[in-house]
Amino acid sequence: MSVQKPWFLYLIECADGSIYTGIAVDVAARYAAHCNGTGARYTRSHAPVKLLGFEAHPDRSLASKAEYRIKKLSAGEKRQFAAGLCPLVES
Repeated sequence: MSVQKPWFLYLIECADGSIYTGIAVDVAARYAAHCNGTGARYTRSHAPVKLLGFEAHPDRSLASKAEYRIKKLSAGEKRQFAAGLCPLVES
């Protein structure tokens, strides 16, 4: 029996003040990809400044549904939502 890895919803603050929302299984690796220009097209033209936080979901489907719900929020509402998320622990 294989154990399913969780998927994560994450929010990134960009240099222009916008908030990027995405999903991934490895948030740190995905954030690094955004920072080095190999992430989403959006973050190539809106430089990532800070990972605001993330939350776990049991599977991709639920993470995608959460992403869809969050993407409909305003930047201010996304910041308020992000305030309650787990921050990425930097080592």
